[in-house]
Amino acid sequence: MPKVLISDKMDPKAAQIFRARGVEVDEITGKTPEELKAIIGQYDGLAIRSATKVTQEILDAATNLKVVGRAGIGVDNVDIPAASAKGVVVMNTPFGNSITTAEHAIALMFALARQLPEADASTQAGKWEKNRFMGVELTNKTLGLVGAGNIGSIVADRARGLKMKVVAYDPFLTPERAIELGIEKADLDTLLSRADFITLHTPLTDQTRNILSAENLAKTKKGVRIINCARGGLIDEAALKAGLDSGHIAGAALDVFVTEPAKENGLFGTPNFVSTPHLGASTTEAQVNVAIQVAEQMADYLVNGGVTNALNMPSLSAEEAPKLKPYMALAETLGSLIGQLAHGPLSTISIEVEGAAADLNMKPITGAVLAGLMRVYSDTVNMVNAPFLARERGLDVREVRHDREGDYHTLVRVTVKTEAGERSVAGTLFGNAAPRLIELFGIKVEADLEGHMLYVVNEDAPGFIGRIGTTLGEAGVNIGTFHLGRRSAGGEAVLLLSVDEPVSPELVAKVRVLPGVKTAMALSF
Repeated sequence: MPKVLISDKMDPKAAQIFRARGVEVDEITGKTPEELKAIIGQYDGLAIRSATKVTQEILDAATNLKVVGRAGIGVDNVDIPAASAKGVVVMNTPFGNSITTAEHAIALMFALARQLPEADASTQAGKWEKNRFMGVELTNKTLGLVGAGNIGSIVADRARGLKMKVVAYDPFLTPERAIELGIEKADLDTLLSRADFITLHTPLTDQTRNILSAENLAKTKKGVRIINCARGGLIDEAALKAGLDSGHIAGAALDVFVTEPAKENGLFGTPNFVSTPHLGASTTEAQVNVAIQVAEQMADYLVNGGVTNALNMPSLSAEEAPKLKPYMALAETLGSLIGQLAHGPLSTISIEVEGAAADLNMKPITGAVLAGLMRVYSDTVNMVNAPFLARERGLDVREVRHDREGDYHTLVRVTVKTEAGERSVAGTLFGNAAPRLIELFGIKVEADLEGHMLYVVNEDAPGFIGRIGTTLGEAGVNIGTFHLGRRSAGGEAVLLLSVDEPVSPELVAKVRVLPGVKTAMALSF
């Protein structure tokens, strides 16, 4: 009989479900890391919320552990790479608290609009300052939605019910999906200039970190009110305070902070600032939902081998897995590459296979492409939920099989359609195992995609390779591999360099100003 440890406080229904499914369960909460290490070796599954930290040390002691289930969305407290290396599946429950979080955002919007916290404190202090608190109506105001995924779309629905106009910025939101939601799709600058209220519903990634930077906050409409119930780090907190102090920003409400628990913060005490202690998921219903979901998912995996909402494992049968594994690695790498390089909103994603790949189950390959592509924008996407997230955003995902025989034994091609046109990358398997890039935006180039890389598009001219090598050498960056391709002699060329450490923004800036360089950017795989 599988055995599970519930190490954080969780609704009792979780334990009931485990037992009903034939899984033995212990509820032991509040353990220190050392105490957890001493007992974790006897368990097949670990069910957690946010308190338990599943570190490398815990995983090393977890000699029988097969699955970690997080009752909630965020998995910042789980070392996923270490879990993957140990063969431990990590699951979360990404949709159990969506309504709760969306409602909290709406509640904070009302609190800002009518200055409810200040009015409450004043009234209970016996002041009765009726003329001091002049609020604003939400009706006919414009709500700027940064992120129109599951939670964002619920917020949009509630806001429309309040007779608000909703403008959304989301790279994966198609015009068709926007029409379905009854909202207007816009670029970020347009949203910032028009919104009376801005609410954030996007994960924290390299692309979204400080998406409301000092520069972007300066682009907002004077008198804007800002709400964040998503992730700390999406807003430059110092710039937000400066905007509140100057009066450019009329109010702000944060449920999340860069540093949590936020017992000290420069925003505290600022007029027109409202804060809550990360309460987005804190309702009775949400706690019950995520507890039930994590127990059902973990029990299904431990008893039947079913995989749902796994962050590091695709949905695969035991028979398919060995054959599909290298193809999924290739597909995810190609998706990651085009996701990092294809700028602007995407409308269509086409996955084509030919040769040996055409005889395989395409769903895991498609899921791997989408996971690699969308991981640029989301820290919780995986091969299981990537297709759902794509459908949710109205993306047109196309799968194409070719019976023809090409130059390669097997080939996978990923093409995306953006406002700038189509962008395509293709790859094959070297030795039927190792992913290899063979074509990039129509240019033939063979490259291994791994680790830290520098991507450069330049004019094919004598001396360029020397200049790029000198620039990296002066920066103390060691080159691992060097891959070149060009459309024609003297025409456009592409360069992919693997290096031993992350490429800094400062180095990318130096490369961009080299003679002949059209574009340059850092890549990571």
